[in-house]
Amino acid sequence: MPLCDSDFMRYSRQVLLPEVGEHGQLALKSAKVLLVGVGGLGQLAAQYLAACGVGKLILVDDDRVEVSNLPRQLLFDDDDIGEYKSECASLKLMQRQPTCEIQSITQRLSAKNINRYIEGVNLVLDCSDNLPTRHTVNQACIETNTPLVTASVSHFSGFLFAVDMQRAPEAGCYHCLFPHDTQVTQNCSTAGVLGPMVGTLASMQSLMAMNILLGVGKPFGKLLRFDGLKFSWYEAQLSQDPACPVCRNHI
Repeated sequence: MPLCDSDFMRYSRQVLLPEVGEHGQLALKSAKVLLVGVGGLGQLAAQYLAACGVGKLILVDDDRVEVSNLPRQLLFDDDDIGEYKSECASLKLMQRQPTCEIQSITQRLSAKNINRYIEGVNLVLDCSDNLPTRHTVNQACIETNTPLVTASVSHFSGFLFAVDMQRAPEAGCYHCLFPHDTQVTQNCSTAGVLGPMVGTLASMQSLMAMNILLGVGKPFGKLLRFDGLKFSWYEAQLSQDPACPVCRNHI
């Protein structure tokens, strides 16, 4: 379906970019994106993707809004406490971005149900806060050849990278970096975090997602880490673990 006059008006600043143009805006409009987790990272990434013209978002999260979420999860307010994050976010985003189709899932993502949600999506954003979910998402993305953008933040440190077995198989996957037996001692709940730290990584995750959907830039093959105390970005090249049980047979 071509862009209508209202689309050109709404997205005019994006369409002006030669990397986007009408073709890119149509790509966003036809895109379907799965967001796993609608907390600090996910609620902001969902706002950016819905606002930029992505056609459909699937929001998966079984958590409810708590008062301790409000300083960094700015889509929610006191009236939302006790409500499911995915449902609350869906209602608010549909009011603000009526052109975006949004589906909310209030189940915890698992190996048993992820296939029904990942089917037909163009991209997955892992915005979860626990290692088992991240491994489940990574495994499903490898098996279905679905691009994945994963991000994490704790204390004053955050990282993000993209996984795609079709465009960058040599870069490996999440399991190559963080095997199943990786010990994670801290997260936002135990180490604490500032809202702008979460916002920084969520914005970068959204930008990386848009680059992938538009087919621009070079988002694959590198791990980006942000130090919020030094205000520094560090970049490292990613490489596949030849012994990785998840992605070694998918090249």
